[in-house]
Amino acid sequence: MKEELSSALAAEDAAIWAYGLIGVHLTEGSEQDQARAAEDTHRARRDDLVEQLAALQASTAPTPPGYELPFPVQDRATALKLAIQIEDGVAQAWRVVLPVTESAQRADALSALTDSAVRATKWRKLAQVTPLTLIFPGRPAA
Repeated sequence: MKEELSSALAAEDAAIWAYGLIGVHLTEGSEQDQARAAEDTHRARRDDLVEQLAALQASTAPTPPGYELPFPVQDRATALKLAIQIEDGVAQAWRVVLPVTESAQRADALSALTDSAVRATKWRKLAQVTPLTLIFPGRPAA
């Protein structure tokens, strides 16, 4: 379980970092508010994961000072593309947590997966990407 939670922590850290960049390129107002809310949610989940891993006496890897982007983010379109990719990645990280958890911890993992899948759908809608949803959110692409 430590490994799966550590992977979820790494995904949450990456999301926090990415949203700092994403928000700069989005339209002011609602889009930036959504990016800020997403970043806040990822921060809360990250903080919860740090506590869980500490309770398990698992060490957490230090957050790198920056992440290598999968592509340059230069405008609204590429910012939305990154937001979609980040949320899909977070959903994938939480999906592997589900089978190794129980009760409230499993419910939290499912909530995290669902939240990321819903956010990815909202970003797809803004980016006019179809399909809007994935058949199995959190499942890696084949």
